Amino acid sequence: MCRDRSIIPVKFMALEPMLTAPPAIPHHFIDTHCHFDFPPFSDRELTSLRLAAEAGVERIIIPAVAARYFERVLALAANHPPLYAALGLHPLYIADHRDADLELLEDRLRQSPARLTAVGEIGLDLYMPEPQFERQCALLGAQLKLAQRYDLPVILHSRRSHDRLAQLLRRSEVPRTGVIHGFSGSLEQAQAFIRLGYYIGVGGTITYPRANKTRQAIARLPLASLLLETDAPDMPVCGYQGEPNRPERINQVFQSLCRLRPEPAVDIAAAMYHNTCRLFALPPHR
Repeated sequence: MCRDRSIIPVKFMALEPMLTAPPAIPHHFIDTHCHFDFPPFSDRELTSLRLAAEAGVERIIIPAVAARYFERVLALAANHPPLYAALGLHPLYIADHRDADLELLEDRLRQSPARLTAVGEIGLDLYMPEPQFERQCALLGAQLKLAQRYDLPVILHSRRSHDRLAQLLRRSEVPRTGVIHGFSGSLEQAQAFIRLGYYIGVGGTITYPRANKTRQAIARLPLASLLLETDAPDMPVCGYQGEPNRPERINQVFQSLCRLRPEPAVDIAAAMYHNTCRLFALPPHR
């Protein structure tokens, strides 16, 4: 069982601003995967950014999932300095994607808009009732070629497909590599991706004690191969089931990671920040 968040009595909450200074932010984070173009964030952009910043989230990468979201994601990144864009065609929507969508993706990549950091979210998904696997593979292969052509890393979705995805990546050449987002799998599967040069995205899965296989894997992987993410508003962390996930809850992911790792928290935070800047070619400080 996980613990729900503690509740402070209202009478003490009212006095708190007079008794204590605002808490210092101990660490700075970059959320490498947040669908900020979806509700509830799209309805309250400035409030959502403020809450994230107060929790130490300096920057957020927004991966588009379909062509109809490209302009929205690019506009968010252009209008808000903490936000960065990634563009891709998600396998979950394989039935909706058209050849024209791939052409539009290449057109936007060719324009090289400011604050575009990756091709994604792309990948493989075998959880769906009708996965159209061959078509998924063809679409992924085409997008990997675009990442190579425009010298961008990739943000990879992989659900019940780790082994097949690793096999496909071995046959592909993506010099900037990328990240296996929201990783949930075994140590051996994670190591296969790392040997290919890919990072492992660490998200809310590790906050659940029952996710023993993934937690053991994350505990043993090289710190230099890990990134932090929320996948908000999806992938709720333990204690917040049934609620939309949020960028500020990257703190819960980080705390769970610290409990699994032997390194000091300050070193883990610094490594996550450095790894993200390195993969996505972000400046060290915004």
